Amino acid sequence: MSRLFLALTLIGTLAAGPARAEIEPGDLTLTVTPERNGNADPFAREMVLLRIHGVYKQQILLEEVVQPTLANFSWTQLGRDAWSRTKLSDGQSAIAFDRVIAVFPHHAGDFTLDPFVHRLTLSDAGVRKVVDVRSGPISLPVATWKGAGGPDAKEPWWLPARDVSITDSWSPDPETLKVGESARRIVTVEAQGMVAEGLPPRPVMRTRGILTFAGPVNRETIITPQGPVARVTYQWDVKPAIDEIIPLNAITVPWFDTVSRTMREAEIPARQIGGGLPDRAGEAPREVSASPYAVAASGLAAFGLGLALLGYGVGGTGRLRLDAASRRALRRAAKAGDATAFRAALGQGLQAEPELARVWQGQPGTAATLAALDRAVYAPGGAETPDLRRLAARLSRPVRQPGSVRETDPLKPLDGVPARP
Repeated sequence: MSRLFLALTLIGTLAAGPARAEIEPGDLTLTVTPERNGNADPFAREMVLLRIHGVYKQQILLEEVVQPTLANFSWTQLGRDAWSRTKLSDGQSAIAFDRVIAVFPHHAGDFTLDPFVHRLTLSDAGVRKVVDVRSGPISLPVATWKGAGGPDAKEPWWLPARDVSITDSWSPDPETLKVGESARRIVTVEAQGMVAEGLPPRPVMRTRGILTFAGPVNRETIITPQGPVARVTYQWDVKPAIDEIIPLNAITVPWFDTVSRTMREAEIPARQIGGGLPDRAGEAPREVSASPYAVAASGLAAFGLGLALLGYGVGGTGRLRLDAASRRALRRAAKAGDATAFRAALGQGLQAEPELARVWQGQPGTAATLAALDRAVYAPGGAETPDLRRLAARLSRPVRQPGSVRETDPLKPLDGVPARP
């Protein structure tokens, strides 16, 4: 936004109000508030949001924020400046200014940030006047990490975030590969409460018997009202070189939970190359993302689970059931009481069995509970979470397809009757 455009915007915003004759104490205020994760002193390289807020009763012609040097910190501005009209407690109208800056301390210590200055060109009784509006100094102590690892250790990568989720996709499934065939693996790591530059470099995927070709690494920072969300996508092309089953070990990604102030782990799941797809009862577990963005990417709209799937036919025979990996993920999420992770696991499972959605919609009790789950996850402000353990047990049971007939053939399928979870 150019200064000329900004000046015209501000003048137009205030045109409806009378011009003040002179500048009085309290007409121009600027505050800078640090937002500490978990109300605790940050560690080195942990993000702290500085929320800059100005309230101005005078007409503003031009403006410029003069930022302190921020020695011992890296920083980046999140989004554009926001200007709006506001009503004060005494009923007067004013202009509000908001800017959000993320700062990252380089090391531990007791720091005080110098004041920010908002340099305003005002119309004071018809005369242009330049006024510097200063914030107060900001105290920002940075804690020292105690114990193994931490921000100063070379390994593992220091990853401080509010939440971390990992999604893993292959095309085609690696179990179907034969010698000389290739598959593309895409791993997406998403971290809430940090910027993309803080996410780790591409992990090493190396094992005996495969050829691996690393693809590009794509990073992006998504600005949300709750703060930034960092996302990185790693890509590999994988080709088996031997005619054997090749195991790929899981890759653990440790991260520091800035809310609970504890270390946690996310995981790129283990897979195998070759050997054919496992049967439903013995599938290897797949990690599912607990991120709301990954839930949205599943293609299932909130407040109406399965409505997007009504066009799928269900005219076959037999039983339908979530795969074993999805059932395990539902039980884990239910045990943790995590409705978002539960909803993500359900969306993942329905991608493999979309006809289940229509069956559940035809069961009034199940449909009502699923609607309650969607409200708890997606509704503004949330809603009461249903009994996840009971819902997991209900959704894990096999159900008969509409229109299917009972089996009269005494010979059971080779896989046998699906085992209960």
